Amino acid sequence: MSNILNVILAILIAITVVFYFYLKTKQFRSTLPIRKNWYASRSGVALGGLLIFFGINQIIMYHTILTYVISTVLILFGLFTAVNYNKRVRHYGQFVEEEYNLNKK
Repeated sequence: MSNILNVILAILIAITVVFYFYLKTKQFRSTLPIRKNWYASRSGVALGGLLIFFGINQIIMYHTILTYVISTVLILFGLFTAVNYNKRVRHYGQFVEEEYNLNKK
């Protein structure tokens, strides 16, 4: 059971890394300021997910007190990051289409 969960978490870690870099690339290539902030916020949610999955993976792999303490800090920081950036995504998401329509040529 532990091996299956470890593989699933490794896949989720890889997916969040790919999403993070994809969204960061979209952020740098975007010319509209609100869209840039929206992509930056979405990449922050992916980064929070990465921290959460990595912390859970470490708890499953290693059973020491130090691992539990560091993984708990990672998971809590990942939750804080994901929730904070998710609020930003919802805020900027309201204005993305409006900004696009205003800047159409």
